[in-house]
Amino acid sequence: MKFLTFDESRDFPYYNHNPRISKSAWFVLLFCVMISFLFYGVIGGFSEFVGSIFFCFTMLIPLLYYSNWDYSLFLRKPTKNEIILAVLMFMGYMVYAIVLGDILDYFALSGVSNPDLSINLESVVSLVFAMMGEELVKFIPLMFFMRFVYKFTSNRKLAIIVSSVIVLIGFGLIHYDYPNNTIYSIFLLQGLGTVFELYGYLKTKNIFVPYISHILTDATIYILLLSGLVPA
Repeated sequence: MKFLTFDESRDFPYYNHNPRISKSAWFVLLFCVMISFLFYGVIGGFSEFVGSIFFCFTMLIPLLYYSNWDYSLFLRKPTKNEIILAVLMFMGYMVYAIVLGDILDYFALSGVSNPDLSINLESVVSLVFAMMGEELVKFIPLMFFMRFVYKFTSNRKLAIIVSSVIVLIGFGLIHYDYPNNTIYSIFLLQGLGTVFELYGYLKTKNIFVPYISHILTDATIYILLLSGLVPA
């Protein structure tokens, strides 16, 4: 993406004590990632919108607290080039998902359709918080494993690669829902497919970039489902 320029002086936070996060703080943050899914599942059963708010802020508030409320470490107003990159990553994923989805369908590796899928206006509005929550689900472990690998190797590039692979695999696994999908589809679509959003963050160090890509992807799918252009 040589035609797009970004602030190369910015670095990833936390991994090199920039700022330092204690072991107990990392434990709390990782625990919040896990407990956020419980809140989303329980509260979302009554209200998907309220559940998505709890899902997001269960992780965001502790992260801000341990960052001394300096949200600019991971969130800032996206530049024009960052928005362009986000849109390009969204388009890239949609092409990737369509092509790969057809291949998986051809070999009967996609799983089955979910007959209970409910798409409504609340689902679409909930994306505002739910998608930020999903980006935090990726971001917090990404920084934790990057810190862990860097601590023992002092190799920044290796830390980025290892933590990225772990996050891609983990994000795929949390979407596994047999028989509605298969291990092949979740690793290739939700897992490896997340590389488009992850690249957006790695390139800009701004969570808003993958957030924009992610919300465009899910909003497009929801709108297509609501319009009846694709079957639920």
